[in-house]
Amino acid sequence: MTLSGSCLCGNITYTAETDEYITALCHCTDCQKWTGGGFTSNAVVSRSSFKITKGTPSSYDVTGASGKINKHFFCPTCGSSLYTELEVMADKTVIKAGTLDNGDASLGGKIDVEFYVKDRPLYLAPVEGAKQDPRFH
Repeated sequence: MTLSGSCLCGNITYTAETDEYITALCHCTDCQKWTGGGFTSNAVVSRSSFKITKGTPSSYDVTGASGKINKHFFCPTCGSSLYTELEVMADKTVIKAGTLDNGDASLGGKIDVEFYVKDRPLYLAPVEGAKQDPRFH
């Protein structure tokens, strides 16, 4: 299957060719700051399957709680959060689900895992059936 997506203004587009992917919410404080919300929703794909097809994203590096670099990619024009590349997951790209096309932001209606649940805002309940990780492993 092909996942495709773009930023809000359309200057950056991407695709990922994948048979399967992990669906994840991340409640870490970095994700909260980056989105201005309580979490990021993500499609985690093989890094080798992910390709930018139009434009050049900007990036910002953050040292995560693991001590490793989390590289955040975003559109330099509209500021949309697009994806992250985490040193702790060197073979994966973490696509921000809200940028996916064709209704794929819903992640198929299923979340596999929630990360950093220790930082989850108190007004959010755990997603039923999702693995609950206090941190990122």
